[in-house]
Amino acid sequence: MKELKGHVKSLRAKEIDRLMQMGKKRGHFQMQLKISIWEWTVGFAKFLKSFLDITVSFVMLIVLSPLFIVTAIIIYLNDPGPIFYVANRVGLNGRYFGFIKFRSMFLNADNMKDQLLQQNESGDGVIFKMKNDPRVTPIGRFIRRFSIDELPQLINVLKGDMSLVGPRPPLPREVLEYTLEDRKRLHVKPGITCLWQIKGRSEIPFHQQVQLDLEYIRSQGIKNDIIILLKTIPAVISGRGAY
Repeated sequence: MKELKGHVKSLRAKEIDRLMQMGKKRGHFQMQLKISIWEWTVGFAKFLKSFLDITVSFVMLIVLSPLFIVTAIIIYLNDPGPIFYVANRVGLNGRYFGFIKFRSMFLNADNMKDQLLQQNESGDGVIFKMKNDPRVTPIGRFIRRFSIDELPQLINVLKGDMSLVGPRPPLPREVLEYTLEDRKRLHVKPGITCLWQIKGRSEIPFHQQVQLDLEYIRSQGIKNDIIILLKTIPAVISGRGAY
């Protein structure tokens, strides 16, 4: 009788152990399934964003090519020299890349900047902004007002250095003054437009720019990108905060 009871207990223990192993395997499978679904969702979202970036930037470059030609001619006639201005900017994960713009300043603008630092109108002091910057050419003021100078960045998007929507890429000297919180902006690809670009551009103080960029990073998605792109159009036309 004792041997029978011992045998029954042994069978129960084996069955319990078998059920526990099945539970662990099922739990492991469910966890792996959740991770796989999450990875697939993130990967698909990145693919959609890249597809949107490449498609829209390619189409816009073709459609806006007459504007590119006219702008290039006027820039050269106004101040003979390079049509484009290429500067080092800090992109995804701190990687440097050549940031392309239509030249809106005189040729010696970079040399003059150090002399104007005391006139910086950005209260935070990290970025440099002047409403009446003497380095800007007459045509430069016009193309800046309507963000025409930013259009060559569509080439940066095609190259993969930038996205249509994302935090604006900072200068290396600005990143040196970043706090750890500010550096979170570098965790995503920089963009041509962003939340603070549609809410006042240069009128938005630096610390608020950071907060809006972090807000975008936390809630980024194709839907939000499309909304920001659509809101960029009236923001550009109004010219608010463009200098």
